[in-house]
Amino acid sequence: MSLAILVGETVGRAVPVVAGVLGAGGVAVAALPARVRMRAELRRRWRTWALAAPLFLGAFWAGPAGAFVLAAGLGAVAVGEYARMAALPRGERAVLWTAAVLLPAAAWGAPDTLDVRTFGALLLLAALPALFSGDTAHGFTRTARAVFGLLWIPVSLTGLVLLGDTAVAVGVAVAFGDVGAWCGGTALGRSGPLSRPLSPLSPHKTWAGVLGSAAATAAALAAIGAFTPLLWAAVLTGGVLGDLLESMVKREAGVKDAGTWLPGFGGLLDRVDSLLLALLVTMAVTL
Repeated sequence: MSLAILVGETVGRAVPVVAGVLGAGGVAVAALPARVRMRAELRRRWRTWALAAPLFLGAFWAGPAGAFVLAAGLGAVAVGEYARMAALPRGERAVLWTAAVLLPAAAWGAPDTLDVRTFGALLLLAALPALFSGDTAHGFTRTARAVFGLLWIPVSLTGLVLLGDTAVAVGVAVAFGDVGAWCGGTALGRSGPLSRPLSPLSPHKTWAGVLGSAAATAAALAAIGAFTPLLWAAVLTGGVLGDLLESMVKREAGVKDAGTWLPGFGGLLDRVDSLLLALLVTMAVTL
């Protein structure tokens, strides 16, 4: 059975699940009374989800070419946001943008080329701008931040192409996990042991949120027929730590959001931070 057929089957199972949850969520958000403090923000978030879900699933419905376009598009925007936060000069930005397109292209057209030689070349490319500029004050910092950005964004997003139907399951599960984390934190994270934060990097992310994310992630994978303990653990681990990872980057950069163009969420990185690490961990344990 071809990869395209497998992906189409997984998308076919995911569409009614996602549509049902979006429909129920839309009714719930519309019914919120005006006195609810977060009503406007929740409505903005629901509209963003309602737009993002068909774009994500539609890309995979189009087959590997659609997955490539999705990965390259997300990568181009995300590396731009990261480069601004990391204060990367023009040379490192060019390396990141090039990798954001070429790595998913290689995953689509020549996946066998993605081996240790590829990553050695990425390390060299990340170092070249600082090496040739003779930056003795910040060269190492520039290179380290560029290498981190390459691993975090373009390399992770190749998973949208390489993982096939599993990438659909990961994306849906991460989205459900984010909602479950918010619900769990709101319902159980106000007092008691579950209210303790995971890390000082993000005091609002609590163990109650992890519990909610674990339940929602498992439910999403089961609903689309993709649940395995290994995949669930990979998505949950990547999702939780990915959120904290972006919080660390934003804390050092001194910004609240990576961008401003997604209503209710901030920037694209604020929306895909969990997905990035979830894809990377899933590739590590399944490929």
